[in-house]
Amino acid sequence: MELNLERPLLFFDIESTGLNIATDGIIELSFVKVFPGGETRVKTWKIKPWDYAGRKQIPINPQASEVNGVKDEDLLDCPKFIEVLPEVIGWLEGSDLAGFNSAKFDLPLLAEEIERVRAYCNTRLGDEKSRAKAQEMLECIDKTDLHSCRMVDVQNIYHHFEPRNLRAAYRFYCGGRDFDNAHTAEADTIATYEVLKGQLDRYKEPTEYQQEVLSNDVESLSKFSTRSRNVDFAGRLVEGDNGEAVISFGKHKGRTARDVWASEPAYFAWIEGGEFTLDTKRQFARLREQFQAERKASLNRPATEVELQDLRSKFSSGKLF
Repeated sequence: MELNLERPLLFFDIESTGLNIATDGIIELSFVKVFPGGETRVKTWKIKPWDYAGRKQIPINPQASEVNGVKDEDLLDCPKFIEVLPEVIGWLEGSDLAGFNSAKFDLPLLAEEIERVRAYCNTRLGDEKSRAKAQEMLECIDKTDLHSCRMVDVQNIYHHFEPRNLRAAYRFYCGGRDFDNAHTAEADTIATYEVLKGQLDRYKEPTEYQQEVLSNDVESLSKFSTRSRNVDFAGRLVEGDNGEAVISFGKHKGRTARDVWASEPAYFAWIEGGEFTLDTKRQFARLREQFQAERKASLNRPATEVELQDLRSKFSSGKLF
């Protein structure tokens, strides 16, 4: 079954130097962009993972190298992420996203790489020679917001119905055959696209043993497969039942960010200086700015009639408390 799309759906997969989102980097990024009507475009980048502050290449964890087969010397002549970012942004623009287990790792790491470039460019704004180029890159980054993209995680659909891995999923949904070059970004991404189409074929009608079905539209697929209520990709902030951001770790676990900011604003400074992903820091900073703006607005607004009446009552009784 072909996908029923209103706008392009961008399948993507990442190979990296390791599994630590805050410190590891992308070494391979592959996109398979499927357009309404079925047209498909494929793009893969080999990337030199780069430490912008240290001005050096990030080494690949030996365990990661055993899985993806890539070594540090293989990437010496490859572009850095900052050099391919404008093209990456061009592929992301106007698209929804899809991947295999991408909501937990690939998407957060992609966001982290973008935030690293943003942070680096901000440091270059004070240099007259690099200011124009840095500003141009920042304007490019602002063209996309990964938090606003609908995300279809094919693995979550798969595990809901058939809890196995990508290779087994491909055999199960794609006619019993296997695919070559597993654990290369392009092969895994193309396989993920084929698996989603197979899932739509298999679960289009209810059966005696399985009443749930998949709807062939990205909105339904996104809601079905991406059930996380994370505010930041790392899950340090989650959305509460009332829509408020709730801290999910440490001494303030279970408290709203609004309540913590009101009672202990220094906590937000601790987050900014701590070993958290740049996206986590950005979401805390966004909330802090929101709370500050709300407080300023409340101080500047005129008193309501209820508040004025309450003041009249206090003064007329001769008691303030």
